[in-house]
Amino acid sequence: MVYKCADISDADVLVEIYNSAFYDDFVRYGQCPAYGRTRENMEQSVRDFPKTILYDDGKPVGVISVKAEGPGKYYIGCLAVIKEEQGRGIGTLLLKHFMSEHPDWEELTLVTPKDNERNIRFYTERFGFDIVGEEVDGAVTVLWFKLSR
Repeated sequence: MVYKCADISDADVLVEIYNSAFYDDFVRYGQCPAYGRTRENMEQSVRDFPKTILYDDGKPVGVISVKAEGPGKYYIGCLAVIKEEQGRGIGTLLLKHFMSEHPDWEELTLVTPKDNERNIRFYTERFGFDIVGEEVDGAVTVLWFKLSR
């Protein structure tokens, strides 16, 4: 496994990862801001939200996108694993890698759809995130998660 800090030259690879990871959400909800991005959208996203891509034997299998929101505070904008690799621990590796690369972290926040039980279990049971809020984002009700130390 190899971690790579993404740059704008990785936009096409990132679009492929996002489209694979979020296709089911797009079908389920009829919308998904992470699905169907253009290369230009992804290039801007790389500039706004630093991303780390995980490669397994040269194949891109996942990405984590995190934005600093103040000293020790980070917002996880995206944790995506390509569909055929989901359930193998890739998401866990990406989140643990981020935490080890940012030892200053004190608070992590993120959102995920309220009805996505797999994601909810992942964040609450595997990492100990607390559900701290709920809001409607377009046609989707999302839950806010926070992990503090």
